[in-house]
Amino acid sequence: MTMERRIKLKTLNSHITCKICRGYFIDATTVTECLHTFCKSCLVKHLEENNTCPTCTIVIHQSHPLQYISFDRTMQDIVYKLVPDLQDNEIKRERDFYRARGLPCPKDAALAADKPGAGDEPEQPDNTDSHRKDEQVNVCLECISTSLRTLKRSFIRCSAQATITHLKKFVAKKVLNGMEKYREIDILCNDELLGKDHTLKFVYVTRWRFRDPPLRLQYRPKIDL
Repeated sequence: MTMERRIKLKTLNSHITCKICRGYFIDATTVTECLHTFCKSCLVKHLEENNTCPTCTIVIHQSHPLQYISFDRTMQDIVYKLVPDLQDNEIKRERDFYRARGLPCPKDAALAADKPGAGDEPEQPDNTDSHRKDEQVNVCLECISTSLRTLKRSFIRCSAQATITHLKKFVAKKVLNGMEKYREIDILCNDELLGKDHTLKFVYVTRWRFRDPPLRLQYRPKIDL
């Protein structure tokens, strides 16, 4: 029998609030150097005059810190699910802001662009975007085991927000004939085993920053330690 236990939202506040504005995350954006998260507008404003993380003061980048922050879709989805009406209220505030200034709301404009007749491309359902509007990263996946097949196409291009787990599922589908076998795959960079929740942006910044693209990763059968 499963026991359910309710907890108060305030017990989670320290994990889902911005340390700059003290409000719930809006457009949650994470510093790839230290993984601290803030509202996008708060962090961008902070980085206009600083190049350090507001929480731990680590130097993000000497001259281009804005290139080392990423939208955290997972965190934002969690916040919207936990906080009642936050998403609807935020959308209303944003529309009111632009309406008061006689300007079109960017999000409404993006939705309109996806409607029939707005462009030359055929209409696609919203859930087929496949994160094409995200920052993209080029990856080369190399097999380092004789017990696994080599990918027919080792070069792929995908969202920088994709995780190592996504890559493991991709490899498992191609070489093990089953996405559900992804736990049998290890992904490495520079011979270092990568964590399943690392994003490709994080791996690129922390393991490949001073090397030429593409990001080179290796795969092999999982080794149980």
